[in-house]
Amino acid sequence: MRLLICPDKFAGTLSAPDAAEAVAEGWRSVRPDDDLVLRPLADGGPGFVDVLAAAHPEGKRFPVSTTDPLGRPVTGEILIVGDTAYVESAHACGLHHLSPAERDPRRAGSAGLLPLLTAAAEVDGVRRTVIGLGGSATNDAGVRVLAGFGRPEALAAYAGNGDGTEPGTATGTASGRTLETATLAGIELIGATDVDNPLTGPRGASRVFGPQKGADPAAVEELEAALTRVASVLAEGIAETPGAGAAGGLGAAILALGGRLTSGIQLVRDAIGLDAELRQADLVITGEGSFDEQSLHGKVIDGVAGAGAALGVPVVVIAGRVTAKPAAWHAAGVTDALSLSEEFGLERALGDARGCVREMAARVAVG
Repeated sequence: MRLLICPDKFAGTLSAPDAAEAVAEGWRSVRPDDDLVLRPLADGGPGFVDVLAAAHPEGKRFPVSTTDPLGRPVTGEILIVGDTAYVESAHACGLHHLSPAERDPRRAGSAGLLPLLTAAAEVDGVRRTVIGLGGSATNDAGVRVLAGFGRPEALAAYAGNGDGTEPGTATGTASGRTLETATLAGIELIGATDVDNPLTGPRGASRVFGPQKGADPAAVEELEAALTRVASVLAEGIAETPGAGAAGGLGAAILALGGRLTSGIQLVRDAIGLDAELRQADLVITGEGSFDEQSLHGKVIDGVAGAGAALGVPVVVIAGRVTAKPAAWHAAGVTDALSLSEEFGLERALGDARGCVREMAARVAVG
């Protein structure tokens, strides 16, 4: 049997490469002679640069000093492959930078993405910057990025007080550096999104993702009102564009800067040649930490299952937990979905994720 192993990360417990290795270990313990192909994936969120770097060994990675969602110094990276720079917004805006007690999207800011974008644009020969969008702690529609590139009206609209000032948060610039729109002259911006949500409304950034980032119901409505004000100063149609709500609305910021959005998982699939591997596979195992409804709207499992179904290849999901409805995941192309927390208990699933994944993979191998 030829097995294709292509999971996303298990957030907080396993990176995508570690998850892929755990599946392989479990499978080999039962079927050592099978042909295993490991292709860890990302959809624009954390791990985006790592996965693309593995797919492009000729690329060059550069560290960039930036700030986290609360303005504290952190180091991000950019990956240069030919005339394309890859940037991971989560390096600066990621939820993983914050402790549970610090999570509040009313305080978290996106200014840290500015140094990453400018560092990428300043590399000789770069003509395109692809920004992975996902896993953010922020919900500000990228207004600090827009202000830094000459669009202060978006920040003022978000603040709702006309001058763009917000107590307790970084505004407009990062590390005291003011940026001009000329910095992006000649650079094509592409946002690689992990979801297809619009900026505002029932499926928008605030209402769908705000609670995951620490917003209570009152905060969600406050954030929705702020993003609605931002939408009013952006070009018509931006707020409604699928993916505009990615990474707390950073998708909308990229559109407002003249960029475009694309599926992050499709971009990664193309970069690593996943479809060619799918055509040769007898079975696919993918997975992530939480297989929920959002997983079927532009994330790794959605992309893998759809491609597998089109080719008639069965796709099995191993996840930390499974809350997506069977009817929905069957329709998306998933053959079976297995929950670590249901099988091994939540405590062990979190404390020994690698061991649980290994054991579950071995059970799948037995059949």
